[in-house]
Amino acid sequence: MDYVSALVPPVVMAAFFIGLIVTIVKSQGGANKAKEDGVVDAALARAESARQASRDTEN
Repeated sequence: MDYVSALVPPVVMAAFFIGLIVTIVKSQGGANKAKEDGVVDAALARAESARQASRDTEN
């Protein structure tokens, strides 16, 4: 029975890891993709405008 107690933790961890991967894959794309892309685009636009504003104030 020692082999059962030795195998249980890796099997449980593998099951949770597989569940995590499935959740990540399912959450990619679909209806959330446009919303996530919009958030990223907005953040990049803010960073770019802040960088240009700081460049303009240096000159």
